[in-house]
Amino acid sequence: MRSHTPHGGRHELGQNFLHHRPTIERIVALVRATEGPILEIGCGDGALTHPLARLGRDLVALDLDRRRVSRLRAQLPSVTVRHADALDVPLDRPVVVGNVPFHLTTPILRRLLRSPGWRHAIVLTQWEVARKRAGVGGSTMMTAQTAPWFSFGLDQRVPARHFTPMPSVDGGILTVERRARPLVPARERAPYEQLVRAVFTGRGSGLEQILARASGQPPRVVARALTGAEVAKGALPRDLTPSQWASLWIALGRRRV
Repeated sequence: MRSHTPHGGRHELGQNFLHHRPTIERIVALVRATEGPILEIGCGDGALTHPLARLGRDLVALDLDRRRVSRLRAQLPSVTVRHADALDVPLDRPVVVGNVPFHLTTPILRRLLRSPGWRHAIVLTQWEVARKRAGVGGSTMMTAQTAPWFSFGLDQRVPARHFTPMPSVDGGILTVERRARPLVPARERAPYEQLVRAVFTGRGSGLEQILARASGQPPRVVARALTGAEVAKGALPRDLTPSQWASLWIALGRRRV
């Protein structure tokens, strides 16, 4: 949501405004199923802010457009509307929701997944980003690196025509929940992420060889770990489930910590 984006035109702040009522209602319904104060990212003209305010919960809404912030403050005095950047402010309220500027999806998601305090996130992103983060068709490195602490879900696709101005790609509703019981202790997050990165970027004729190089463990130990994690023959890093990654970390990566 930084103002110095390369995107021009009236939407120089990179926002595509959601106007499809059923999609708005679906996002609000997902928020309604959560508890606690809400933080909205990129409130714009308030398409989501107005129905979120009717939930009767403590709501803080952020946007970079001063005019829209002033207008929304006048319309919704019960809501704290702030002229602020989601890449700068703490994302620490229990529930985070928003129509994320498509060109800033990845940095905002990275920051969100590094931020403490929140429990539920419902974000409208580019369709392919939502699909990949939810592990549809295989997990990305970013998802695998964070899956021990968060669970991802793909709620629905949002056609481009449901935005104004209409973007060149569809959107998707991505849900993220912080796990009540992490699969890997938080203190081991950095070395765990390093192992996942080494596996995703490593070379080898198969997962067993890649894991052996990445973990520094003998092939027999790696083979035993893969069997214990119930990893199928010929599986690729993108095919592994969060529990399988955690199992491999415990059997291989933790030896180096």
